[in-house]
Amino acid sequence: MEPATKSLTEHPRPVEGTVLRILLALSLSHMLNDTIQSLLPAIYPLLKQSFQLTFAQVGLITFAFQLTASLLQPVVGFCTDRQPRPFSLALGMSVTLVGLILLSQAASFHAILVAAALVGTGSSIFHPEASRIARLASGGRHGFAQSVFQVGGNFGTSLGPLLAALIVVPHGQRSVLWFSVIAFLGILVLASVGTWYRNHLEQMRGRQSPAPGAHAALGRGRVGLALGVLVALIFSKYVYLSSLTNYYTFFLIAKFGLSVQAAQVRLFVFLFAVAAGTIVGGPLGDHFGRKRVIWFSILGVAPFSMLLPYASPGWTIVLTVFIGAVLASAFPAILVYAQELLPGRVGLIAGLFFGLAFGIAGIASALLGKLADQTSIFFVYRVCGFLPLIGLLTAFLPELEPPARRS
Repeated sequence: MEPATKSLTEHPRPVEGTVLRILLALSLSHMLNDTIQSLLPAIYPLLKQSFQLTFAQVGLITFAFQLTASLLQPVVGFCTDRQPRPFSLALGMSVTLVGLILLSQAASFHAILVAAALVGTGSSIFHPEASRIARLASGGRHGFAQSVFQVGGNFGTSLGPLLAALIVVPHGQRSVLWFSVIAFLGILVLASVGTWYRNHLEQMRGRQSPAPGAHAALGRGRVGLALGVLVALIFSKYVYLSSLTNYYTFFLIAKFGLSVQAAQVRLFVFLFAVAAGTIVGGPLGDHFGRKRVIWFSILGVAPFSMLLPYASPGWTIVLTVFIGAVLASAFPAILVYAQELLPGRVGLIAGLFFGLAFGIAGIASALLGKLADQTSIFFVYRVCGFLPLIGLLTAFLPELEPPARRS
């Protein structure tokens, strides 16, 4: 028989009731973490002009960030499934702080790449264990907990362009250092969360906790097929999101002649819509089932994404708000759906899917930048507009009973 401590780390028993203060603390720290990360794409026009970069080099900056995040996150998740590290969250934010300082002082393209890689490393440490703690504090409301956790990150992502427009663009690259205050605050919040997590693990030590019920009737083949479909949906979602997150400002400047600051404000509007949509997907999945939410949030974007390249300035804003809100509702449902397919592997699944999201977005950023150099930024958006049609693959996902209706 395996020791009780090993069973505890693989299948930690959720606390009684939803611990809202921990979920809010995780959401706040996620917001701070992703505010810092979103500075990278937000200041791309500034870096492109200052260092005379091509679109391909701009894509490589995102690739350096996303690569470290995507490769390390599944490893971190696998390790923390076996042995939780309560204070790894604060450590991850500390690494992000180092990358932020280097970014503010970078004097070459290669230094920017190193700074981006450090920020990605901090992210890879943060996300898997934070997702595990959110599930632990959910009180059984897993979709709700993931939405609360992720909405903080999406809101932080939306703040980056706005803060860049207000601070970095007027004051230059070195003003990025001012954001170290945000990183330090994040370290303090995550140290407090780590203390709660450590105390909870100590209270549970020695108590055998049964593994959550798996969908045994599906079999390995159907589980594998379902995971493959989820990966395809992640691909669709994050390639399209990458086109907007990294190149939307360039699209607006080229098509409508907007200033950098005006384009960044419109990017903020889109990313704020992403944050708003995230909070909806999880609770709806808890009540109606994950598959229905996935259907709506991926395939439902297609009409708007295909119209976007041809829209007027006003309709461009309206369409991107719909796109951001609807598409964002997918990830909490996809993540919790995958965790229900492979119970007891919360950290691994979180690391794998967060890692896939970062990795796909990073590779897409580099390839889309190259495509924009060889064709035009308008061609990129016409092609990417068809990506949400991959949502048709949702038909191959098995129908899991809505958690709210389980006995």
